[in-house]
Amino acid sequence: MDTLWLMPALACYALSAALFVFDRSAGRSRASGYAVAILGAGAVFHALDLTARGLQAGNIPVATFAQALSFMAWLTALAGLLMIVRLRLAVIGVFVAPAVTIALGAASLTTSGSGRLVLPETLRSVWLPIHVTLAILGYTMFVLAASVSIVYLAYESRLKSKRALGPANEGAPSLEKLDRINYRLLGWGFVMLSLAIVSGAIWADATWGHFWSWEPKESWSLVIWILYAGLLESRLTVGWRGRRAAALTIVLASVLVGSFVGVNLIFPGKHGGSFG
Repeated sequence: MDTLWLMPALACYALSAALFVFDRSAGRSRASGYAVAILGAGAVFHALDLTARGLQAGNIPVATFAQALSFMAWLTALAGLLMIVRLRLAVIGVFVAPAVTIALGAASLTTSGSGRLVLPETLRSVWLPIHVTLAILGYTMFVLAASVSIVYLAYESRLKSKRALGPANEGAPSLEKLDRINYRLLGWGFVMLSLAIVSGAIWADATWGHFWSWEPKESWSLVIWILYAGLLESRLTVGWRGRRAAALTIVLASVLVGSFVGVNLIFPGKHGGSFG
């Protein structure tokens, strides 16, 4: 069931995305302030939508793929806003706002007309919001790292061709700064994913009597964890930075998104509403 807050949130996200893209394509930053404010308004409406759905369901609204996608879109909007304001990375809005719009739009289309999903009593645990929030926060950090990597590659290409990096009245971040932000996002994402795996194992043992069952979602989470561990290790020991690190970050984010969508829709197992 859709709430009263869903469409205002989606409309704000879409308008913010349009303003961000218009500013970058026009080579100016006159509308960036409005785009940021509207993105923030969308996040507020989205929070109200999630709260209403949580009250309807009696638990954090992440029990289905559509709900998890919506929750991930909200966290991405919040994290993107924080990066834009604190790190002065207005350019990241060009990726964050459209991605959030598409994710929430897809979630709303998938959710429309669906009934209320009631969790089994065994899964009504404090571990549910802890485990799911940590996992989706990790995914959010990795997606944002990929967005920063795209900006890095675009700026590097523009510098080599001696073209302007952005609007004249906007201070473009250096490549070194973008590389540092990428590394920090990867580090935080890895920590969140690690904690999500540990908390999920503890919850599974308390609920089903075993820490690991090798179902598709768990197996792919482990694969993703190993891939990102390898990327971070290569940065620390081999010294892979700059273009190579950015390219690998984008590739791994593509694998992450593919596994998130594919596994949840095709082989959800005990995740995504199939709790048997």
